[in-house]
Amino acid sequence: MSAEVCDRSVTWPGSGRDFRVLRGAAYGGVMAPIPRRPRTPDDAPEEYVGLTAEDAERRARERGWSTVRRLPPDAVITMEYMPGRLNLAVSDGAVVRCWQG
Repeated sequence: MSAEVCDRSVTWPGSGRDFRVLRGAAYGGVMAPIPRRPRTPDDAPEEYVGLTAEDAERRARERGWSTVRRLPPDAVITMEYMPGRLNLAVSDGAVVRCWQG
């Protein structure tokens, strides 16, 4: 099978999502949406240390973090990096460590 050629990107009406349109595609010419990576805010994670978990989460959302994750300080987690995510290690209701990704 030959490689398809991308003619253009279009926005699906009402969705605001961009799609690639391929010439000769057997399934109607529309592929999956072009993924958009979340933006990582220009913010200093070390400034969250010492805040209450609620205040830190509220501040993070106000500053544009798309995902805020609360964890116990000794949590076993995977280390994949996700743009736009802020991790809060919380002990006794206060942030003791904070990092992005």
